Amino acid sequence: MARSGYDFYLDKCLLPVTPSKLQIKINNANKTLTLIDEGQINILKTAELTDIEFECDIPQVQYPYAVYKSGFKGASYFLDYFENLKTQKKPFQFIVSRTLPNGKVLFSTNIKVSLEDYKITEQAKNGFDLTVKIKLKQYREYSTKTVNVKIASSKPKATVQKTRPTESKPAKKEYKAGDIVNFHGGTHYYSSYAGAKGYSARAGQAKITLDKNCKGNGGVHPYHLVHTNSASNVYGWVDEGTFD
Repeated sequence: MARSGYDFYLDKCLLPVTPSKLQIKINNANKTLTLIDEGQINILKTAELTDIEFECDIPQVQYPYAVYKSGFKGASYFLDYFENLKTQKKPFQFIVSRTLPNGKVLFSTNIKVSLEDYKITEQAKNGFDLTVKIKLKQYREYSTKTVNVKIASSKPKATVQKTRPTESKPAKKEYKAGDIVNFHGGTHYYSSYAGAKGYSARAGQAKITLDKNCKGNGGVHPYHLVHTNSASNVYGWVDEGTFD
């Protein structure tokens, strides 16, 4: 191993030549929503899996700057190792060790990954040496749970039900913006979306200023009411059925 600089490990394999560039991308999973009259909000979620990408040189002959754990190994050794990481379908540790020339140890990267892609390139300017472009993806452990469902073995019995006369139900009234209604009292909310903060409001007469068909309606608290007198203080989004 090198006394200073960067050491790259794929599982237990030390790369003989340190890559000149390493890219680690932490992917975003947050979601931005636009609320009526309140601008945008950002819903924070756990980050997606991290992507890692770099290119490494694999010498065919021994160089003084190349480092090996136990003596020189040809390119076929590393190509076989990469193929095994891909075909065994198991995660492994990706480690980058960083050390200053004075021996001081810097931060290290140690992350469980899977080998997604690798591309082998041979170019005349590199002589007999190979260049391998490697793409890794963070691996998170997961497990499944087994649930036992017991079903009763009793046989279903058929029963005859008397025919009931069909009763016509009164048509449900549709409310729209501009209607004057009687608010029953309860909670009015800052927005029509789930999770909106709400406060208590007194009962009384109110006007529907926005109905459930308005653009951008979240649907959870679909009507916007504004009180028409001092009996009520409602001024916000309310649930359906809280007024007539």
